[in-house]
Amino acid sequence: MGLRRKSREFALQFLFSHDFQGRSSAPEDVDQEINVFCRSFDVGDKALPYGEELIHGICTHIDEIDALLAEHSHHWRVERMSLVDRNILRIAVYEMQHCDQAPVQVAINEALEIAKRYSIGESVAFINGILDAVQVSVNR
Repeated sequence: MGLRRKSREFALQFLFSHDFQGRSSAPEDVDQEINVFCRSFDVGDKALPYGEELIHGICTHIDEIDALLAEHSHHWRVERMSLVDRNILRIAVYEMQHCDQAPVQVAINEALEIAKRYSIGESVAFINGILDAVQVSVNR
């Protein structure tokens, strides 16, 4: 497994916990929460920098990302999506919009591979459909 995938998985695990517990997205709170998370779980030192970049970026742009997801997830409110799927989508959308190092298609493919590992089979098609729609709107 590549380093970026490990970083994305770390971000997913953190964001799942963060979302589940309804934690604050203020940068200082997120930093403290990351420190606690890393002491509790084995997060590789090499995966940490990009994972932290994703986490901070998503927490900073959460309203913008969720609005984009809501716009493209017909018949599904963002808050009703499973925690896993919602956070996989957030990671991919953040990368699509804010990370020049990750081409859009790579962000989508990585999201689908992570969904295969952490979510249910039907979620892969759900995530793919939303990300394809987001891709079209982002590339206008």
